[in-house]
Amino acid sequence: MITGGAGFIGSNFIPTILESMKDAQIVNLDKLTYAGDLKNLESVSGNSRYTFIQGDICDRKLVADIFETHEVNNVIHFAAESHVDNSIDSPATFIETNIIGTFVLLETAREKWTQSQESRTFNRFHHISTDEVYGSLGAEGYFSEATPYAPNSPYSASKASADFLVRSYGKTYDLNVVTSNCSNNYGPGQHDEKLIPTIIRKALAGEAIPIYGNGTNVRDWLYVGDHCKALELVFSNGKDGETYAIGGEDEMSNLTIANTICGIIDRKTGRPPGSSAGQIEFVQDRPGHDYRYAIDSAKITANLGWKPEVSLQQGLELTIEWYIDKYQKV
Repeated sequence: MITGGAGFIGSNFIPTILESMKDAQIVNLDKLTYAGDLKNLESVSGNSRYTFIQGDICDRKLVADIFETHEVNNVIHFAAESHVDNSIDSPATFIETNIIGTFVLLETAREKWTQSQESRTFNRFHHISTDEVYGSLGAEGYFSEATPYAPNSPYSASKASADFLVRSYGKTYDLNVVTSNCSNNYGPGQHDEKLIPTIIRKALAGEAIPIYGNGTNVRDWLYVGDHCKALELVFSNGKDGETYAIGGEDEMSNLTIANTICGIIDRKTGRPPGSSAGQIEFVQDRPGHDYRYAIDSAKITANLGWKPEVSLQQGLELTIEWYIDKYQKV
């Protein structure tokens, strides 16, 4: 079972795993909130090995029924409320989905899987998390699997709570669990509210491009296709009970990435150089805005042989082309 498979990362992951695991039967459980879009899964909608179920991971009866009916023996858990701004305005939804929802999935897995000694071999719970649980970095240093947790927003606190729940079920109930914490994803199909899609759509529409504060906040950007390859390795070959940090090894400040995107858009649309960048406007900073995120991916590279393949420049080109095509069709 894949939870949140209609979301950005999940909808990129499902076609990947159906293609690489020829015997996999996938059940996608997604509530279809504003951030979920089944259009992103049209390529697999007719696949006999794929089933979509609309529902809430907090619905214990539904989750139990799915485990029973579909004989679920693995969970890859993407489902989460994920936009920091929304968590600042409405934290309750994040507590409910990210903490209670994860608890419901873990409890159901415990009830269904821990009845035999074979469960550790045939069952796995892979929890997808974020680097935001580690808090904020200064100008130097990197997050790793050993970094102490220091979440600074309701979103990151809810994900940290979920991480700890997953860990506890591995330790207390001997559940086969793995967790992966990734840096900022981007790529085709991402919801419009996120930074890179916001910059792209505002630039294309000729509207003001909002950048928080002075634009010096830095993020480590990970192309979603690279992330999906990493997730498949963690799910298939990751060591039971371990955590894997997944980073794009491509840091850029928010202002620099806005200028870079604007330059690509000017080139692709035939605008005079610098015209889109003229739309950038600085707005009041986000409360508790973390200064910098960056991940040390040495562990997943050494243990599982993964490294990012798509550079930020390449990924932005691909992403902008996708959005230009999308808006031309509207």
